[in-house]
Amino acid sequence: MNYFYIYDIIIVFLLINFKLSCEKKTMNYEIDNLDRQILSILQKDARRSFQLIAKDLIVSGGTIHIRFNKLKETGVIKGSQIRIDPEKMGYEVCAFVGINLHNARDYKTVIRQLNNIPEILEAHYTTGKYNIFLKVVATSTRGLHNFLIERLQNIPQIQSTETLISLEMPIKRDIPIEFEEECE
Repeated sequence: MNYFYIYDIIIVFLLINFKLSCEKKTMNYEIDNLDRQILSILQKDARRSFQLIAKDLIVSGGTIHIRFNKLKETGVIKGSQIRIDPEKMGYEVCAFVGINLHNARDYKTVIRQLNNIPEILEAHYTTGKYNIFLKVVATSTRGLHNFLIERLQNIPQIQSTETLISLEMPIKRDIPIEFEEECE
């Protein structure tokens, strides 16, 4: 019986070391110029096929596939999304809400509650005037008013809020990805 126990310990030890060595390999992955070019193309069109990307970059489709998977494994690529126009879905109002908490220790409790409110698109833990800064949408100013009074200000750990209504979003972009242009 002792041999089985020792054998189990050795197997677990080997599995843990294998997992750690795999994690180290992905953490040490360096993003090169080709990776940056791939990311730049995918930012513009996440549905673009690997074959078309490969053709643009003059490499094989397999290279793009391997690079894409490596970028995904290392967490550089977090997924892909479809962008939906909020106004076309009936959300006419975009606002930013600064929240002051009674106590900074209430942060995690409040975030758990805010996470259950679908109109909240983003929440940021900030320095400066507010503890938390939200980006929210509403169908109308009346809807925003109801959100603030009935949902947000009903959270007991929130001391006060300040709301800024967005009138227009003239700039919206992804993070810049710099890469060197290939000389021909």
